[in-house]
Amino acid sequence: MLIRPAGREEWEDALALVWKVFLKFEAPEYSEEGVKSFYNFITDNTLYRMFLVGSYEMMVAIEDKTIIGVVAVRNVSHISLLFVDEKYHRQGIGRALIRYVANYLKTEVGAEKLTVNAAPYGVAFYHKVGFIDTGLETMKEGILYTPMELLM
Repeated sequence: MLIRPAGREEWEDALALVWKVFLKFEAPEYSEEGVKSFYNFITDNTLYRMFLVGSYEMMVAIEDKTIIGVVAVRNVSHISLLFVDEKYHRQGIGRALIRYVANYLKTEVGAEKLTVNAAPYGVAFYHKVGFIDTGLETMKEGILYTPMELLM
């Protein structure tokens, strides 16, 4: 497995993986409004333009030329997306993506912490890799999340 910054030509495949995993593991916990909000977020052209100019960074985990995991960061050190293909769950891919992005941000921009708004399905994972809750579970635009941070 290789983890590296996503190329421009990988944007659509990466977001297709995100959507597929979201529908399977997160959407069942969300209202129709939440599913629509998430879809609108990942299909917004503004997000793609931010990616093209480097203000929305995306890293991908690749195996056999296929994207098997995605992590994206906005506002310097906030994890906006973290998704791993179902076939690769519980194999350390998510942990490796977190480690990669943490090292990258610490080295490249001097970030001292990573933050995330963890979906209910991901809360246990984030706790397992060292994140701590910084607030109570919250809902915004139908999206349920727990704010967390990881000190680096």
